[in-house]
Amino acid sequence: MVFELFPKRYRILEYDAPTRSVPKDSDIVADIKSTMLSKIVLVAGKDVDRASLHDWYIAAALTLRDRIVHQWLQSDRVAHNHGDKHVYYLSLEFLIGRLLTDALTNMSLMEPFRTALEDLGIDFGELREIEPDAALGNGGLGRLAACFMESMATLAIPAQGYGIRYEHGLFRQIVSDGWQEEFPEQWLLSGNPWEFERSDVVFDIHYGGRLERTERSDGTSEVNWIPGETIQAVAYDTPIVGWRGHHVNALRLWSARAVDPMRLDAFNSGDHLGAMSEMARAQAISKFLYPSDETPAGRELRLRQEYFFVSASLQDIIACHLRMGGDIQSLPSLAAIQLNDTHPSLAVPELMRLLVDKHHIGWDEAWEITTKTISYTNHTLLPEALETWQVDLFERMLPRHLDIIYRINVEHLAEAERHAQGDTRYRAAVSLIDETGGRRVRMGHLAFVGSHRINGVSAMHSELMRETVFADLNSLYPGRITNKTNGITFRRWLHQCNPGLTSLLQDACGTAVLDEPERLRMLERLSDDRAFQKRFQAVKRTNKIALAQTIARRLGVVVDPSALFDVQIKRIHEYKRQLLNAVETIALYHAIQANPDGNWTPRVKIFAGKAAASYHQAKLIIKLINDIGNVINNDPSIKGLLKVVFIPNYNVSTAEIIVPASDLSEQISTAGMEASGTGNMKLALNGAITIGTLDGANIEILEHVGDDNIFIFGMKADEVVRRRAMGLDATDIISSSPALAGAIDAIERGAFSPDDVSRFTPIAHALRFLDHYLVSADFDDYYRTQRAVDATWPTPDWIRSSILNVARMAWFSSDRTIREYAEDIWNVPIT
Repeated sequence: MVFELFPKRYRILEYDAPTRSVPKDSDIVADIKSTMLSKIVLVAGKDVDRASLHDWYIAAALTLRDRIVHQWLQSDRVAHNHGDKHVYYLSLEFLIGRLLTDALTNMSLMEPFRTALEDLGIDFGELREIEPDAALGNGGLGRLAACFMESMATLAIPAQGYGIRYEHGLFRQIVSDGWQEEFPEQWLLSGNPWEFERSDVVFDIHYGGRLERTERSDGTSEVNWIPGETIQAVAYDTPIVGWRGHHVNALRLWSARAVDPMRLDAFNSGDHLGAMSEMARAQAISKFLYPSDETPAGRELRLRQEYFFVSASLQDIIACHLRMGGDIQSLPSLAAIQLNDTHPSLAVPELMRLLVDKHHIGWDEAWEITTKTISYTNHTLLPEALETWQVDLFERMLPRHLDIIYRINVEHLAEAERHAQGDTRYRAAVSLIDETGGRRVRMGHLAFVGSHRINGVSAMHSELMRETVFADLNSLYPGRITNKTNGITFRRWLHQCNPGLTSLLQDACGTAVLDEPERLRMLERLSDDRAFQKRFQAVKRTNKIALAQTIARRLGVVVDPSALFDVQIKRIHEYKRQLLNAVETIALYHAIQANPDGNWTPRVKIFAGKAAASYHQAKLIIKLINDIGNVINNDPSIKGLLKVVFIPNYNVSTAEIIVPASDLSEQISTAGMEASGTGNMKLALNGAITIGTLDGANIEILEHVGDDNIFIFGMKADEVVRRRAMGLDATDIISSSPALAGAIDAIERGAFSPDDVSRFTPIAHALRFLDHYLVSADFDDYYRTQRAVDATWPTPDWIRSSILNVARMAWFSSDRTIREYAEDIWNVPIT
């Protein structure tokens, strides 16, 4: 039909459901154009000639969403009709990034939409920049969850992700005078065209109150939780499209609200702010990711937040299971619940509460259902990340759950006593309650005991779990720990972010490489081919020019695309050792100053990442990096041979620009402290060569790409343990290393902070006397390895290694990882 409300050149075609025969490309473009035009009028409520670029983005997103919804509903129908087992993925983070280009790529509609927009006079490149990154995560944990959701859809596994619909995410990072400042993200300010509010999917979430026990005639007792506070969780669904658009799953995010929007009696009495206090208290739960836990109120909010999303998700899972015709006893055969790290550990007592209190299942049977349904992914060996909660806080906020945890612990400790009779140390080590230094609930232990499978995320990490943090639990429950090395979705991190390389790979390996990444191996025969090397280099240079333009636009720093782009992009943490990179930068700067006419490799040091708002040492490291850059970038004596930039507000969209342009990938964590890493995989897939320690997935990358195609340095995990046992004082190491001593001295005397000479004293002190992260201990080997990088760049050997990195990365696809989860943990068939 034709709508006359548009100018005559615009014709709106009625949308046909995707049951018709495959249309011609011209028909698809015409259909897209007409649908977008109708959205401008009927959604934006504007004449076409008055539409803003944001209006066009909304129109494009909704036009695409219309096409996705049909396949989404079809995917649901098929799964339900077949009675398929569902996977439910619980994660406090989902770093999904922008969805427009992601969905267009997976629906194979990028070119039709680009053509349609260009026909209408809209620049697609400008339009895609309008979409904000969804502020639903921080780093690798959230990005992994996003990759896994996409791979589950690609493999047609019926799945649903569960998380929180954060209004303001973690924070928007502003770097002012070198200091990180935190501001709220505003990603929902103009609405979110991808989500569907499910106003009919609302669950009550309870806190506080008291317990009442009633004795039954059979001698057992019934516990009734009388909550002191109730709020509501409202569902918002976002479709997640698999590759080729054949299957679509949902990401369900919960938003918090009060049961009543305000207390009308208080409002009418003049207490206008107080009348809305309950709504504000409820809504605080879904305002920010990781509220600061430096205060008692902050710690309480974190616990409320974790229980909120766990309770809403489990109530929804059970409701969906029963709605599909299952009985509660069949839950393990039709549902697999995966806990992504320790944050959702409350799923164990919450599922027990729902089974025992709401569905009246006996304790032993409920425990069997719980442990058969839940599995747990551990992502860290850091004690602070294996959450613990004070018992008194737990008792005040979640009294029924603490009661359940105590009973679980009684039976768990009885098993421990049978395993190691009379060994009080052993029982204390495996107990769910830490009795040392104030009683605390061990959430990692709780997740372990309540799961049938516990997996690490790299071979080394899984082995260290068995040997260190979960050694005692592993002896009590042998065989539960397994390894599932992380992976990344190649659709986002190759096809979408690096179209030039993707095109080249199709020329070299055939178009089937888009569906079969194993075909990347065909590049090996071309790794020494000079003509192919030139084409490969040309793609890299194009990407580096784009990044250089971004740096100039955002930072006002001019960098040379011909220089080595040395990249460290990740969360700022001492164990990730951005400080080691910074200290080496100073030492290199000193060496160039001493011999500016030497045969130096031009280098651009590129940093990006956020520090937790309350992590003062990490924020000081950000300031040091920026101050180093301020000095080096403005020193004419080194002739531009070295530049340092810190790109603020690192997110998925920024990574999509940096990753394809990177030459050297910094994966330099203290050995034994990085669980896996996925940035290492993204960078290697795009041809960056890794410089790294034998830590996390670096070890598996080494095994796949080969010794000659990676730069490994530093202590191994067992050597780190021995070094720490000798003490943290690094004075002896520093005194034997002139380059290190000179760098620390420059930091200490204020060479990079003349306005505040003592600014970086805490950093210098740590490098000298508290070298817990082995920055000083590993420095000389790192510095030597960097000079080996200099000697190789940019020779044909470097280009060959870069090509071989791409060729040998197929194993690191998240599709492979999800297949392993499906087979070994979830017992879900893949057709």
